[in-house]
Amino acid sequence: MRQFHVKQAVWSATLLATLCLPALAQKQKKDKSSGYDRSARATLLHDANVYVAADPNTQRISLVTPGHEVVVVERSGPWVKVFANTDIGDDQDEDQKADFGDDAVATPSSGWIRDKGVVNPSTPNGDAILYGAAANLEELAAQPHAPKGAAGAAHLLYRRVAEYFPDSPLAPEASWRSADVRWQIDRLDIKSLPSAKEQDASLRPNIYDGELKRVIKNHPGTKFAAMAAFEMLDNKLCGDWQGLPKCPELETNLYEKYAQQFPDGPKTPEALYNAAYRQGVLVTMYTVEENRKKAEAATARTQSIAQQLKTKFPQSDYTARAISIAYKVQQGIALYGNDRD
Repeated sequence: MRQFHVKQAVWSATLLATLCLPALAQKQKKDKSSGYDRSARATLLHDANVYVAADPNTQRISLVTPGHEVVVVERSGPWVKVFANTDIGDDQDEDQKADFGDDAVATPSSGWIRDKGVVNPSTPNGDAILYGAAANLEELAAQPHAPKGAAGAAHLLYRRVAEYFPDSPLAPEASWRSADVRWQIDRLDIKSLPSAKEQDASLRPNIYDGELKRVIKNHPGTKFAAMAAFEMLDNKLCGDWQGLPKCPELETNLYEKYAQQFPDGPKTPEALYNAAYRQGVLVTMYTVEENRKKAEAATARTQSIAQQLKTKFPQSDYTARAISIAYKVQQGIALYGNDRD
């Protein structure tokens, strides 16, 4: 799984706007949904200054960062007149949550940018160009000293692939990767809160899952839908088990239900392993409680899940790991707490 560092991943939208065009922003949103001016929409592969005139010596009025949108109005030599950052705030209307990383809502602004690195739905090989740029930024975001805003830009550029080129073979995975990048960053942010250690998942903020839900809705029956559903389980998991059986019991059921829903999904072996591990933990917990009946039931369930993995996913690392868990349980080795004979 691709992972990022929160401070390095969340980008800052420090946009200085001098021309306020709320009416245009509303119209643009309407036009995007109708497809009326789809050809005018574009995104950038690099940071671009927006100037009052087609001259770098004039006043700079805004900044467009990679992945954010502009609406192309006209072209003049090496310059393009645009309405910039018309997409800021769209997510808030659509999903009741602003695009992560947008600490301040910028107002769309009109001006000129240099005509380079501008990709629109009619750009030849535009899907591959955007996808490749997103993948490169995602790779950078995983580095210890990632460039500021790399993950956020990757999230948006992947999203543009799916929006601009919905029929591209890259669109389903781009949609998934866009949602996954955002999920990972939001997840790390939520996990850093004190409430993340609460046993009850309802006592901490939910990780935003709107984009993952769209992957499931738009690409049902695909591996991307299965991976999206797996990530969404995080919102239902306990923060800290606190040594009590309640959480591993709940989580076992969640993972087994997932495996039943996605029997051939790429995350199904991992889900079954997670279920086997939690049953092994329950054996230890029930043994400490001197609840022999439940300990024996958990032992049998651990063995059953390990056997299920061995039968269906014999080549998976998770199968070998589950078999190891089952062996430890059989040998009376504690899986939770200290085991010092």
